[in-house]
Amino acid sequence: MHYKEVKGILSASNGMNLYRGCTHGCIYCDSRSTCYQMDHDFHDIEVKINALELLEERLVRKRKKCMIATGSMTDPYIPLETKLQYTRQSLELINQYGFGVTVHTKSNRILRDLDLLKRINDRAKCVVQMTLTTYDEDLCKILEPNVSTTKERFEVLKVLRDHHIPTVVWLDPILPFINDTKENLLGILNYCIEAKVYGIICFGFGLTLREGNREYFYEKLDQYFPGLKKRYQHRYGNSYEVMSDHNSALLRIFHDECRKYGIITDHQEIFPYLQTFHSRYHGEQLSLF
Repeated sequence: MHYKEVKGILSASNGMNLYRGCTHGCIYCDSRSTCYQMDHDFHDIEVKINALELLEERLVRKRKKCMIATGSMTDPYIPLETKLQYTRQSLELINQYGFGVTVHTKSNRILRDLDLLKRINDRAKCVVQMTLTTYDEDLCKILEPNVSTTKERFEVLKVLRDHHIPTVVWLDPILPFINDTKENLLGILNYCIEAKVYGIICFGFGLTLREGNREYFYEKLDQYFPGLKKRYQHRYGNSYEVMSDHNSALLRIFHDECRKYGIITDHQEIFPYLQTFHSRYHGEQLSLF
């Protein structure tokens, strides 16, 4: 861990990353890619020491309330958050100034802040986004070793459901020859159905590989799936987009099941939903399902 003073904290689209780098250890992580120009080891978490001060300054100056998003590049509930509580303090500011929030995580540590998430949702809007990739718990511990398992994340989704906090699941990435199976898909979808998620974001059944994350991914394939790296190299070469041979069949199952249970899958509906602010104080009620 190291501290760094930064010049800004909110992007043009009101996205926020309080930390940079990650210790979850997911073998497929795109954030490792060299295109992001990280000037420190990925596991050496950069803490933006003045992030909360900058956030408050921006919230005070904003003329119009909006959704603040966090978790796009670094999970806001990495283990360091337990000690530093930057994410919690940012939620306190978002609640204090009457903004909405959407939080993207793979960690059940988010339940520590359930009180704040409920308060924000009571007065405005809160949406939790949760990534699910692997139904099998043993396989999940290989692919995503230092974070809550899929079943643990499912338990989080149920808690949020019971407190009327809407959720969106990212079904991404899916790894060819590893978890691109009907059984894996149906297991995850059954979790989503029971948790009554608002929507599922799925860009197809595959992953992206580019310089930085490709090398790490292949290193882990050699470690856990001997011989599979050669299969990837033969099938995909240096392609950025790596799609499963089962993509079309899995997409049909995905859309059929989601349509049956009223789960939104249209990106042109989900992304505006995540970005649109609602205030209950102005008579605008948020429809959950």
